[in-house]
Amino acid sequence: MKNKNEQTNTEELVKKAMKMLEFSYAPYSNFHVGAALLGTNNKIYTGCNIENAAYGPSNCAERTAFFKAVSEGCKEFRAIAIVGGPKGIVSDYCPPCGVCRQVMAEFCTRDFKIILAKSMTEQKIFTLEELLPQSFSLQ
Repeated sequence: MKNKNEQTNTEELVKKAMKMLEFSYAPYSNFHVGAALLGTNNKIYTGCNIENAAYGPSNCAERTAFFKAVSEGCKEFRAIAIVGGPKGIVSDYCPPCGVCRQVMAEFCTRDFKIILAKSMTEQKIFTLEELLPQSFSLQ
């Protein structure tokens, strides 16, 4: 069972991730993703996916949040909430891609929490170890 502080963090992260759907730029896939990343400094860094016609320069919401945090001096993290869906409508869980999982492995411990949310009340929480077992990282 989550303690009150963890529950508050989860709710706030999911709420901020949902808000980021509004800023997603996904004219090619029409699949909008939002993320909210909690640093060990208790600051929340948000991100959305940003697509490009060349596809390669596109960036996932999770990596946008991580890169924003690192560029602001934060390199240690507790949790991330991720939401997404076609046309920005969240109807299912939106797990991180393999590239994002590897970025998480670069900066996070194996017990880092990954919160996948369908709504404010429907969530699944995984550890990085569960979503990327036997990963190669410095952690």
